[in-house]
Amino acid sequence: MSSVRRRTVLSTALTAAVASAGLLPTARAAQARQAPPPGHEPAHHDVLFVGAHPDDELLSFCALGRWREQYGWETGVVTVTRGEGGGNAVGLEEGPELGLIRESEERDATALAGIRNVFYLDKPDFWYTLSAPLTARVWDESDTLERIVRLIRETTPHTVVTMDPRPFDQHGGHQLSARLAIEAFRLAGDRHAFPRQLAHEGLTVWQPRRLLAQNHRFDGLLGEEAAEQQRTDPDSGLPVVGVWSGHRSQQHGTTWAQAKLSAARLHRTQGWGALPPEAPSDPEVLNSEWFTVLADRGRPVRRPVHRQDGLLPLYEEFRSWAHEVGMPWLANNVQPPYPAPPTTTVPAVATAPVLNGREGEGEYPGPELPLRFWQGEAATADDCSATAKLSRHDDDLYVLVRVTDERAGSPLGQDDVKRHWRADSVEIALDPRGDADDTSLTFKAGIVPLTADGGGPEAGRDADNHQGPASRTAPGMRVVSTVTEPYRGYTVEVKIPLGELPAAADPERFGLNVLVYDSDTEDRTGQTRLAWAPYGSAQADPYVWGTARLEGYTPPADRPVVPARPRIPADAARSEHSPAALEQARRTGIPLAGGPRVIRG
Repeated sequence: MSSVRRRTVLSTALTAAVASAGLLPTARAAQARQAPPPGHEPAHHDVLFVGAHPDDELLSFCALGRWREQYGWETGVVTVTRGEGGGNAVGLEEGPELGLIRESEERDATALAGIRNVFYLDKPDFWYTLSAPLTARVWDESDTLERIVRLIRETTPHTVVTMDPRPFDQHGGHQLSARLAIEAFRLAGDRHAFPRQLAHEGLTVWQPRRLLAQNHRFDGLLGEEAAEQQRTDPDSGLPVVGVWSGHRSQQHGTTWAQAKLSAARLHRTQGWGALPPEAPSDPEVLNSEWFTVLADRGRPVRRPVHRQDGLLPLYEEFRSWAHEVGMPWLANNVQPPYPAPPTTTVPAVATAPVLNGREGEGEYPGPELPLRFWQGEAATADDCSATAKLSRHDDDLYVLVRVTDERAGSPLGQDDVKRHWRADSVEIALDPRGDADDTSLTFKAGIVPLTADGGGPEAGRDADNHQGPASRTAPGMRVVSTVTEPYRGYTVEVKIPLGELPAAADPERFGLNVLVYDSDTEDRTGQTRLAWAPYGSAQADPYVWGTARLEGYTPPADRPVVPARPRIPADAARSEHSPAALEQARRTGIPLAGGPRVIRG
C-alpha cells in the first residue's frame, strides 16, 4: 500500500472511530456561542482541557494537536495551579516565583499544539499528595468548581477533556481537577447552578456534549493499529478511544510523538530538558493517548455497578462522590489489592548509638530491612541497593541506612535541599498512629548524604505535617553520613526524637517506610527508587507503609494522640502578576483566574 493510500485509510479509519465514539461535533453543538464583550475576539473553544498543573495537558498533547489539524478544533486549557509545589531543576526559585516560570513553560509548550489560551485559577500547589479531599480543602473546592463552570459557560466547548479521577497511585490534584471537571460538565448546563453567573454576569447555560478522561492503562499498546480497535476500560466498563502519536503533523513536519517530546523538553524546571531530543522513528514502538468516554450527548455513559466491600477511607470517600455525581461505575474495583505490609520490631537499646555514620557494636541489634526496587529504572545491586536498621533509646528513634551506589549524581546546594528525589537521597516516612489516610498527618524526612562544594549532609521534611528545612521543622533531628572514597555509596545515620512527630507514637501500630532515591546524572533527575514497602506511590500512601513495633515503649502521658493540624503551603502565583495572563484577558475579555466577567445590578 502506498504511503498516500495508507494515510488516507488511516485518516478515514480515525474519523470513523472518533465519530462512532461520539467525538465529532454536531450542528447542535455549534449553535450560538456566548457573545464576546465589545472589542474582544470570540472566546469559543471546541475543546476545553482541565488539569491541575502546568504540564498535565502534555499527556493529551498529540490528541489536542491532531484534532486541531484534522477537524479544526481549537483547544483552551484550564490549569488550576501553576505548580508552585513542584521541583526546580534549573534554579533556586520556588513558590509563586517558580509558578510564573512554569506558566511560561506551559504556554510555550502548548503553543506547539496550536493552543493560544491557558486559564489559570490561581489555586496553590502544595506537595505530592494522593488525597483529593485534602486538596479540596486547600483549593476551596466550591470556589474552584464555580470558576470552572464559569469558564465552560464562557468558552462553550463541545468537548471537555480532563484527567483520571480515580484515587490510586496518582496526584490528589489530578484527581480533584478531574472531579471538578466532571461536576462542572453537568452544572454548566443547569440554570439552577451558580445562578449569579446568569443573572449578574450576562452568561448563559452551556451543556458540552462529550466528556473524556485520560486513561493510562493502555499505554503499553504500540503501533498504528492499536488505536483503531474498540477498547473498554476493564474496571468501569466504559468505552476507551485512542489517538496514535505516530501520525504526522502538518505544522511540524514530524510525528506528533516528536512534537510532544519537543514540548516536554520545554518544561525545564521539571528536569525534562534532559530528555533525549529525538523520538523513536520506528512507528511500531510509538504509543497512543487514551481517553475514557465518560459522557456523550451531554449525558453520562451508563455502565453496570459492581460494589466492592471493605474499602479503606480514601476509597470509600471516592465511591460516595461517584454516586453523588451519578457515575457510580467509576468506583468499580476502585481499591487495588494492596499486598500485606511488611512488619518489623524496633528494639530498645540501653545506650544511645553514636551518630557517626557507622554501625557500632550493639547499636542496632534488630533485623536488617532490605529495600527493594520500587520505581524507575531497574538496577543491579552494584548500581543501587540498600538496607536499613532501626533502634530506639528512650524517646529517640535511630535509623541507619546503607546504600550501595555505583555513580554519584549531581548534589544539591546547601540552600536547595528540597524535593530531595532529584538527587541521591534517603527518605524516612513515619505514621505515628498507624492510621493516616494521607501524609499531612505524618513525619517524612528527606536526607541527602552530601551537598555541593563539599558540603555535608542536609535534611528537610517534605509533604508532611510541617514541611521545610529540618533545622526549623524538626530542630531535635540529627543527621550524619559517611561517603566512600572512591565513591561506591554512602551510609546515613539519623536520630529522630519521637516528640517531633505530629502525635504520640503508638508502639503497636507505628507506621514506617524507608526509601532510597538514586540519581546517576548531572541534571538533578532521578533514575531508580527503592523502598522497604514498595507498592503504588510508596512515598505518599500511608496505606502501603509497613508496621514497626516499638519494643518496650510508652509515650509520655501528656503527648497528644490526635495529630497536630498540618501546616500546608498556601502561597500561589497570581494572574495579576503575569503579563501573559493579563494580555490574554485583554484579548479574550475573559477575566483573570476564571473570575466574574461583569457584575451588573
